[in-house]
Amino acid sequence: MENKIPIRFFIITFLWTWAFWLPWIFVGHGHATMSLGAFGPVIGVLISLRTLNGKGSIKNFFKSFISLKFGLKVWLTIFIVLVLSIIIGYIIPKLYGKNETPPYLPSIYLFPLFLLQMILLGGGQEEIGWRGYILPYLEKKYGLNIGSLILGVIWAVWHLPLWFIPGTSQQAYMNFFAFSFSCIGLSYIFSWIIAVSCNRLLSGVIIHGSVNVLLPSYAVLIMTINAEQIRLWFWMYCVLIFIVGIIMMIIRINKTRKINT
Repeated sequence: MENKIPIRFFIITFLWTWAFWLPWIFVGHGHATMSLGAFGPVIGVLISLRTLNGKGSIKNFFKSFISLKFGLKVWLTIFIVLVLSIIIGYIIPKLYGKNETPPYLPSIYLFPLFLLQMILLGGGQEEIGWRGYILPYLEKKYGLNIGSLILGVIWAVWHLPLWFIPGTSQQAYMNFFAFSFSCIGLSYIFSWIIAVSCNRLLSGVIIHGSVNVLLPSYAVLIMTINAEQIRLWFWMYCVLIFIVGIIMMIIRINKTRKINT
């Protein structure tokens, strides 16, 4: 891989996404085209691969997403570490006397369907571009730590229009700065998971979708207008994810150093 960042990926990704999101600042959320904006990273990959690497590059790239043989360590991270983080973020505010708020999902039986939706359409697909395509370029140029940090910040900024669109969960329930902490932490976590899975990129798609479904399902993100727990609970969760991400990045860097020496 050349030590050069394909800037066109970021340009295309932002142009595509913001073209779908920015107009709704004036009319509010509720139109199907909002969802199309979330495919900006995918469009960025498709156009970048075709224009930079030529015919056949897209097919070869997507072959790397097929395998589910991630290894036990990756599956444990996806379904235990993240769940524990959410449970801790759910319990700590209660120690301060905050009232319990029901989870977003009305029934546990809806969880599998919600999970599949989030993996394919509700955030998981972003990983095709973020960690699947552009992260290796950033890591090669800036190193493991700074590469993921840069991507985490860009990832947070990419979401920014959602805080100005009436009716979105970001505008109604989330603090952008807390969200940015979680983006950086999750960027570290996702990059660790992909590395440990031997670069089987579907692992990143699955964990991203899992995060998006667990967050409201376990009431860490309380989707009730003016609920007093929103700020405290969400901040707790985001800071916790940030700390977990830093720990996992330190582990990854140390392991990489041992391998190289």
